[in-house]
Amino acid sequence: MLYRLARTGFFQLDAEKAHDLAIHNFKHLTGTPLDLFYRQKLPHRPVECMGITFPNPVGLAAGLDKNGECIEAFDAMGFGFVEVGTVTPRPQSGNDKPRLFRLLEAEGIINRMGFNNLGVDNLIDNVKKAKYNCILGINIGKNKDTPIEKGAEDYLICMDKVYQYAGYIAVNISSPNTPGLRSLQYGEALDELLAELKTKQLELAEKHGKYVPLALKIAPDLSDDEISQICQSLLRNKIDGVIATNTTLDRSMVEGMKHANEAGGLSGRPVQLRSTEVVRRLYEELGEQIPVIGVGGIDSYVAAKEKMLAGAKLVQVYSGFIYQGPALVKNIVKNI
Repeated sequence: MLYRLARTGFFQLDAEKAHDLAIHNFKHLTGTPLDLFYRQKLPHRPVECMGITFPNPVGLAAGLDKNGECIEAFDAMGFGFVEVGTVTPRPQSGNDKPRLFRLLEAEGIINRMGFNNLGVDNLIDNVKKAKYNCILGINIGKNKDTPIEKGAEDYLICMDKVYQYAGYIAVNISSPNTPGLRSLQYGEALDELLAELKTKQLELAEKHGKYVPLALKIAPDLSDDEISQICQSLLRNKIDGVIATNTTLDRSMVEGMKHANEAGGLSGRPVQLRSTEVVRRLYEELGEQIPVIGVGGIDSYVAAKEKMLAGAKLVQVYSGFIYQGPALVKNIVKNI
């Protein structure tokens, strides 16, 4: 009820202004008596995945807390894991505004943010200050002005810096809002990137005395053959996990709706079926060898369960959380 009232006010604002205000409030209310508006005590539902014991299988997807400013707030809401980022080596402002749009009838969101963030060093400073019990994932990307053929260098820079602070590292090569980025999902480019990341991971594991898993985040807009090729590359390079999926460029589910023709990636309920199908295809190829983290259109316990029945070990929410608030996390965890 409280979130529904707050949402009414937030939804009167431009989508990005509402997001920034929410982050500001979470940042400053956590640890005060006012955090009772979103603090939740949830049952312990541990899940083993990628060699980590997650307190429960419900996580916050990357993109909501790009700079790691509100880890404590999301931890207080009961998330089993929180994925911050996407973060890049250098700060960047992202694409021109407006760049975030609600599709209210479909409970969807279109964004063309473009990896706007304050840079990896700022993220690490925020992580160092935070006190939390959930597992922390750090999602890494490349700067927009880094040529795609040198993209691996950016991932390696970020990986080197975040390694000792991350529970796991997510490699984002599937955002549609950085030119050329999705080309890294295919063929030799993917194999070369994953091989370099794996080599770096093993070096850092030795250096820091701990093994931090690597998960690859992929797009929903892939053919069965492309998914098969990605799976073979994941297996060859012994990657620890795969996150399915990022946002879609497909507009068939929202055709004719306000903002449907805006450029960018579509998330929320309209991508639910497709992302579940990608999870299913990945599980068919990978079985229990590499775990799948399901994300895309999870707006209820039933939607979360569908991802798990398709093969996901863990799930993440983003747009569903925007529309429903912390109660969504509680509903899934209590019933899982």
